[in-house]
Amino acid sequence: MSLYGGIEIGGTKVICMMGTDPEHILSETRIPTTSPGETLPKVITFFEPSADQLEAVGIGSFGPLDLDPDSSSYGCITETTKTGWAGTDILGPIQSVFGLPIGFDTDVNAAALGEQRWGSAQGLDTFLYLTIGTGIGGGALVEGNLLHGLMHPEMGHIPIPHDRNQDPFQGICPYHHDCFEGLASGPALEARWGARAETFSEDHPAWALEAEYVGYAVVSYILTLAPQRVILGGGVMQQEHLFPLIRSEVLEILNGYMHVPEIIKDINHYIVPPALGNQAGILGSIALARKTIGH
Repeated sequence: MSLYGGIEIGGTKVICMMGTDPEHILSETRIPTTSPGETLPKVITFFEPSADQLEAVGIGSFGPLDLDPDSSSYGCITETTKTGWAGTDILGPIQSVFGLPIGFDTDVNAAALGEQRWGSAQGLDTFLYLTIGTGIGGGALVEGNLLHGLMHPEMGHIPIPHDRNQDPFQGICPYHHDCFEGLASGPALEARWGARAETFSEDHPAWALEAEYVGYAVVSYILTLAPQRVILGGGVMQQEHLFPLIRSEVLEILNGYMHVPEIIKDINHYIVPPALGNQAGILGSIALARKTIGH
């Protein structure tokens, strides 16, 4: 049986996995994301005993990342607010130890790939995966290819309408203050309301405002990417009562535009949670490994 390695590098933890698919996971571990010099050797140590069985490895990492194979800093995290990680070479140390084919992409693009292979986007070739949690990020497949260009998408930093009379909160993004992430991420919710979002009741006013911001962002992505489905994951979206609020906002903001049955008549199946749940990222890294060698 072919065996693949998956690595999901997040801001607080790194998940490592060996397996082939959601039904065949050989082993898994979680490693705190401390310094690169402490974290990456622990990742390598996890895989070393089974390295000769691995066909390929997939790495999905927080960013921003340099994904240009022709760049001198390919495989590195570029500028980041994560202390000590700016400029860190992620790909190089792992490649040098194992000498295997390695797929490298953002954590959200990896999650999108996992959802296409085993989750809520099976059978689709153009869709969006959005994660709303500690940060906000988006990954997309367009006509079967992970979306890249000048760099990877940074969907969490789009500007969205901000009525300061309704919501005087300034936003927490250190670059843009009241971009999407600055207004609607988990830390933004906590900073605005003075408590963690998971402690809010379902009728807390935070949720109507959150749904409005997510709705505006989703409409922007619908109008630019024309996705066949929108998948909303991340810690904030574990509040399942947000989904009907967001769907309602999207319909109201579109106001009859994009008059397609998938949205107008069947939006409950158009804006959906990830079928892989909080394992979308790490299973997506396994999918990325498989894709790298055409499996």
